[in-house]
Amino acid sequence: MFDLGPAAQEMNRIVAGVRDEQLDQPTPCQEWTVADLLAHLYQFATVFAHNARKEPVDRPAGLPDDWRTTIPRQVDDLAQAWRDESAWTGRVSAGGVEMDAADNAVVAMEELVLHGWDLSRATGQDLRFDDASLDKVDRFREVFAAPIASGQGPWGAAVVVPDNAARFDRLLGAAGRDPAWSPR
Repeated sequence: MFDLGPAAQEMNRIVAGVRDEQLDQPTPCQEWTVADLLAHLYQFATVFAHNARKEPVDRPAGLPDDWRTTIPRQVDDLAQAWRDESAWTGRVSAGGVEMDAADNAVVAMEELVLHGWDLSRATGQDLRFDDASLDKVDRFREVFAAPIASGQGPWGAAVVVPDNAARFDRLLGAAGRDPAWSPR
């Protein structure tokens, strides 16, 4: 077990800094605007919270009108749901992929960290994730190494970054993100 709380708090801090005039701006996620990314955040936070509780998944569609309160509440619920020991047992599904619940928590962390970066870059905010959160993204790379290597996995083609780049920049490059990306 590990705590998704610090990553959830950082995501909520980034969400709170999004301005209305930024909703139509591009993000590092090709073809997604800030509004699209926020809708995805709401969706995955809902799905992973339901998975932790072994509840049927009711996948929400679109960005709720009250996203400024709904998304942080759902992200907090995600972190809280994974604090229950029973969340870590059994099998669940995410994105149509069956997996062990413990691996699903790793996917939830990867989503919080990488999409936290996407949202922070698109909205001009600084991002601060702890090493424990980054360790889980490394674990994600291990769990999904074969699909990632085949090009059929959840990440795009790797972006080359210098070997001496910061750890987070190396993770971003491996995930197909350019650490130098900006909305302009």
